[in-house]
Amino acid sequence: MMTQEQCSHRNNVQSSEKAQVYKVGIYGWRKRCLYFFVLLLMILILINLALTIWILKVMNFTIDGMGNLRITEKGLKLEGDSEFLHPLYAKEIHSKPGRPLFLQSSRNVSVNVVNSNNQLLTQLVTGSSGFKARGKMFEVKSTSGKLLFSADEQEVVVGAERLRVMGAEGAVFSKSVETPHVRAEPFKELRLESPTRSLMMEAPKGIQVLAEAGDIQAICRNELRLESKDGEISLDARRIRLMRLPEGKASTSSSSGTRQTVYEVCVCANGRLFLSQAGTGSTCQISNNVCL
Repeated sequence: MMTQEQCSHRNNVQSSEKAQVYKVGIYGWRKRCLYFFVLLLMILILINLALTIWILKVMNFTIDGMGNLRITEKGLKLEGDSEFLHPLYAKEIHSKPGRPLFLQSSRNVSVNVVNSNNQLLTQLVTGSSGFKARGKMFEVKSTSGKLLFSADEQEVVVGAERLRVMGAEGAVFSKSVETPHVRAEPFKELRLESPTRSLMMEAPKGIQVLAEAGDIQAICRNELRLESKDGEISLDARRIRLMRLPEGKASTSSSSGTRQTVYEVCVCANGRLFLSQAGTGSTCQISNNVCL
């Protein structure tokens, strides 16, 4: 049994425990700071949401894409002008049906083709300095597939029906020119001219110069030589005129006062031709002072 002193002590302990109360929560300045941070966070969330909606509205975000960019089943579709600040990798780039494809750059536009080792194979550059193409071969074909022009390290081929050079100086070839046929345009003259050097035409089986409706002129400043090593030179015409041949003078003047109108053509030992007054016999021997 408990004594009276023990009971009184127990009652005092219980009364003291009931009198002590512990408060749970945030009070005072801590509570005001918490409310302030919650309010600031809500304001930031509203501002962020408003900015997000504004960006979506300005950039024209839709289910199909963004702005001028549309996502279709065939790929990406750009409408209007587009600018790329970094490299663009695409398998195929084409314009709208019936619309041109326009590429613009402030410096140059380059199209490169590389292999698996990133080595340059073909390059196409258009810039302010001009148009440059680099590759093993360059070809230009018509819509029907006919070859119009091709160039490689070995040769340059022009496949068009006619090659026209519009420059006043014509075409200049530093080396030889091989062609089976040289002709002028209809109703135009054909001139083969070498102003400062010689003009040479060679053919293993012969050279034919033909003018069906005009004249042929061969003009030079010094000498014109016709030479046949194994054959002959034939002059076939109705009239053959040898202009400005020198005239041989006889050692004894003729006493006849009649004007001489008939001459004979004489040949010196060195091949030079001259005229001699015709007589009853040959007068070349008495007029051979031209051969001296």
